[in-house]
Amino acid sequence: MVKEELNELEENQPQEESAESLPIETDSTDTPETKDDSTSSLSAEEIIAAAQKKFSEEDDGRAWYVIHCYSGYENKVRYNLEQRIETMGMKDMIFDVVITTQEEVEVKDGKRRSIERHVFPGYVLVNLILTEESWYVVRNTPGVTGFVGMGNDPTPLRTEEVTQILKRMEAEAPHIKVSFKMGERVHIINGPFNDFRGTVSEIDVEHAKVTVMVNFFGRETPVELDFLQVERS
Repeated sequence: MVKEELNELEENQPQEESAESLPIETDSTDTPETKDDSTSSLSAEEIIAAAQKKFSEEDDGRAWYVIHCYSGYENKVRYNLEQRIETMGMKDMIFDVVITTQEEVEVKDGKRRSIERHVFPGYVLVNLILTEESWYVVRNTPGVTGFVGMGNDPTPLRTEEVTQILKRMEAEAPHIKVSFKMGERVHIINGPFNDFRGTVSEIDVEHAKVTVMVNFFGRETPVELDFLQVERS
């Protein structure tokens, strides 16, 4: 099927098209991730081990490349590309499609919410053997705006670069994002100092603690609280 599509192209490869000309949907909701037998369902540790093994295969010719897409459409691009790999019979040329993510815990208004944050928004990693056919399949996937490289020449990532990038997915503890900052007035909503107001003097992200200076009996007193006990005033 790929060869039939290639025969319809002009003799010379087309130049990289602009982002505005891409056939991409305008909705803001990503297509749900598929969990069939695709490598994208593997853990970060398994992906890293597989990547290191693949790089050691001298005669294989495969390498990791980075493709660019609209920020916020990473999951949609991965889904579209995996569908094209399946329907166009390219499993022996295009092997993995990976989005690097990291768990982030957002604390806002006394509530904790766990989300997956994209480490490199607008970028997707693809492991493939670069040929005219595999380039065509990836480059013409809806939502893909181009390969990272010089002009039309994709630049493969080095082994150490891939390992370093994928290891960021293995964070032992999730990154914690809070809605307040140093020097800001906050409202205590739980505990012995419930309904007191004070000023943030210290934020301990590692232990999810915040120190608030509270006016208690006419003097400023430091009070250590959990992130969930505080909200912006």
